[in-house]
Amino acid sequence: MTHAGNEKKDASPTVPTGAMHLPVAYLDEWIAIVDKPAGLMTHDSKLAGNETEFATDRLRMQFGRPIHLIHRLDRATSGCLLLAFDRDAAAALGTMVMDRQLRKSYLAICRGWPEHDDFTIDHSLDGGPGKPMKKPATTHFQRLATGSLPIPSSGFPTSRYALLRCEPVTGRFRQIRRHLKHASHHLIGDTSHGDGRHNRHFRMHGIHRMLLHALTLEFVHPITGAPIHAIAPLDQDYQRALTLFNWPAYPLGSSQSPPAC
Repeated sequence: MTHAGNEKKDASPTVPTGAMHLPVAYLDEWIAIVDKPAGLMTHDSKLAGNETEFATDRLRMQFGRPIHLIHRLDRATSGCLLLAFDRDAAAALGTMVMDRQLRKSYLAICRGWPEHDDFTIDHSLDGGPGKPMKKPATTHFQRLATGSLPIPSSGFPTSRYALLRCEPVTGRFRQIRRHLKHASHHLIGDTSHGDGRHNRHFRMHGIHRMLLHALTLEFVHPITGAPIHAIAPLDQDYQRALTLFNWPAYPLGSSQSPPAC
């Protein structure tokens, strides 16, 4: 089996340079939640390589004020990105992150059919390049739908895939992607930890992105105490992937599961 670690970079669409403003899922005077597109680096770092476009730069221009990132998303991951506009709000949200008071859910499409409808992966992970120490890492998964494509695989005439809802308890480096690899249910479009053969099949269907999306973000507002529930809708590429399997449009933000196919 060919794995995608040999591919140069995560499969993601090119983000147009002129598309400066990111969609806003929530906004007030203290915080904002924006919908980061796949293919856009969150911020400059050692992993940026030759990238020159960053969400942080766009957001400073978009809101016309300093911003504080509360968490980050991988370049190839789309969806809810939380930021604060002042140090007090940022500090309060940072404490909430450390205390695991932010509930995040992601949608992922993986290869294979997980055996159980609900399962948890507890598998320690290192901190990425230059951070070899492993720390506990836990992700809860829910199998939402299953399907197959007429692509021969391992002696079978078809290849199986599943739609998952993922809730990371911890926030380790590329946690969902690496946990799915650990379970041999590689994330589609992940060229670092995925399966290159399955990635190529999806590219042949016009899907050129990693199929991981930060769908919802829920927490109690650190200043007002109001409950916040933000939803980032799926982009066209992700919707196209659902259409391949005739999966119904996923009810955004709902705990209800679409029927298995």
